[in-house]
Amino acid sequence: MASILWIPVIFSLSCLLMYTLSVNLPEHTGADRSALKFPRNLDELKALAVLLDDYHDDNMGYVLLLYSCAYLFKQTFAIPGSFFMNLLGGAIFGLWKSFPLACLLSAAGASCCFLLSKHFGKTYVIKYFPNKVEFMQKKVSDNSDSLLFFLLFLRFFPMTPNWFLNMVSPILDIPLHLFFISVFIGLMPYNFICVQTGSMLSDLTSTDNIFTLATSLKLLGIALVALLPGIVINRLKQGRLKTD
Repeated sequence: MASILWIPVIFSLSCLLMYTLSVNLPEHTGADRSALKFPRNLDELKALAVLLDDYHDDNMGYVLLLYSCAYLFKQTFAIPGSFFMNLLGGAIFGLWKSFPLACLLSAAGASCCFLLSKHFGKTYVIKYFPNKVEFMQKKVSDNSDSLLFFLLFLRFFPMTPNWFLNMVSPILDIPLHLFFISVFIGLMPYNFICVQTGSMLSDLTSTDNIFTLATSLKLLGIALVALLPGIVINRLKQGRLKTD
């Protein structure tokens, strides 16, 4: 029971870090600091993008640090909002800077969530999600010979939410390095769509315009391509077992 108490301690320290960074934002003429908060809708996102874009030219390093810490904070503690963070990155840094940054931060933040679950929360994930854990254990066992391709499939077109996959992975004995690679590569299509849209944020009128049916079908196609090598490997394995 004592181990899980470290999670609120780590969360509190992370909140303190975010607060310290926000209150020490460098002085800037005409900046509306009331917009400095995690956005909950498109209007708040646009206001925050304008604020940080004003700071960006003279304080690029600080804006990058603040953005990176905020992104990692959300990913580490499975707080919804990475979608808005990707849009924000595209608006502040542009497509070709924010895309690799989003991929790196999403993989690093997911890995931090992985480690929190591994060291402090495994027992509780199993306790409160027994059926989901059992389901994922079977899927991982069935795809053990092509685990990376299976993990990529789950990221390209998830069968289960990303936050749960981050927490259940250490229970499934997925190596951290393999987990990191699968998140980094697997979320590339999603991250690219988001940051590309964010780079045109001022013209965006609704978030419903981002993930259209056509976009969802493209993501599904990418997921099926990722799963195909695993199917081939499993078929070859079954063929060898029959011949033996």
